[in-house]
Amino acid sequence: MNRVLPLVFAGFLAAPVLAAPALDSSKLKLASANAIVIDAADGTAVYSKAADEVTPIASVTKLMTAVVVLDAKQPMDEQLEVDMGDFDYLKGSRSRLHMGATLSREQMLHLALMASENRAASSLGRHYPGGQLAFVAAMNEKARSLGMTSTHYDDATGLSPKNVSTANDLAKLVRAAAAYPEIREFSTTPAHRVEVSSTGQTLGFNNSNALVKNDAWDIQLQKTGYIREAGRCVVMLANIASRPVVIVLLDSIGKLARVTDAQRVKYWLETGEAAPAAMFRPAVHKTRGKAPGKAAGKTATGKSSSAKVAGSKRTQGKLAANRNPRG
Repeated sequence: MNRVLPLVFAGFLAAPVLAAPALDSSKLKLASANAIVIDAADGTAVYSKAADEVTPIASVTKLMTAVVVLDAKQPMDEQLEVDMGDFDYLKGSRSRLHMGATLSREQMLHLALMASENRAASSLGRHYPGGQLAFVAAMNEKARSLGMTSTHYDDATGLSPKNVSTANDLAKLVRAAAAYPEIREFSTTPAHRVEVSSTGQTLGFNNSNALVKNDAWDIQLQKTGYIREAGRCVVMLANIASRPVVIVLLDSIGKLARVTDAQRVKYWLETGEAAPAAMFRPAVHKTRGKAPGKAAGKTATGKSSSAKVAGSKRTQGKLAANRNPRG
C-alpha cells in the first residue's frame, strides 16, 4: 500500500538497497509484448523485452497529463466544467461526469490519475492556457526534456492511438513523475468520492489498478491504460524486496494479463525464480445441489447451455471493454 515518500525523488533513490537474489531474466516469462524492469536505486535495467519498440500507450498518457498540469501551477481549487469538447467521439467511451459537471482542478486530476477518467483529463487540457493544442505541445516538450526521444503525444486522455512511446521512455516518465507528491498520492488512492458542485451529486470512483488494494504490494505510483490498439498497459513504481523498482508492462492481451505479469515480476524479484503456474489458476468451486450423473443441459447444437451462457458473457465482456477504454 501507499506510504509517504520524500518530497525529492533523489532522496527516495538514495534509500539503502539490500542484497537481492541473483536474477536470471530467462526465468521471467511475460505475456506483455513490451516490458522493462528497472532498479530505481541505480537506474539499471534488470529485465527488458522489446523495450525500445514504439507502441500506443493508451491512458498511461495521463501520467504526462498530470505532470504538465502541475508544472503549469494553475490554481488547484479553480472550478472546471465538463462540456462537449470533453466528450469522446473517437472511441465512444463512457463517463459519469455528465455535461455541465463541475469539479475543482485538483479533483479532476485525482480522477484522471486514479480512475483514468477521460473527461476529467480532457477538461484539464482544455482549461490549460492556450487550450488543448497548447497543452499537447507542452506534453511533447516535456517528453523531449526528459529524454523521451521515441514518444509522441496527440491528446491529453490517451484515447488516440497516436499517443505512442516505448517501455524505456515510460520508465523515464515514471521516475520523473515520482517527484510530484500529488501524482504519487492521487494515482494510488484505492477509492475516492467527489461532490459535483453543479448538481450536488456525490459520485464514488475506484482505482483502475486493483493491485493498490493488495496488501502484498507497496505501490508508490501507478497508471493503467487500455485501448484496442495498445492492449492492456500498466506502469508502476513499487518497493519490492526492499528496493524501489520501476515496472512498465505494455500491450498485454486479456483483462488480467498485466496484473499476472506484474505478479510474475514481483515473485521473480523476490525469489529469483519463475512464478509457479498455480499462482494464476482460477479457483475451482464444486457445484452443490445437483444429482450425481446429471450434466448441464444440451442445446440444439449439442453444446451445453452453461457453455453457451459462458460464451455469451465472454462476448459481452469484450464488447464492453471496447466501449469503455479507460484503463
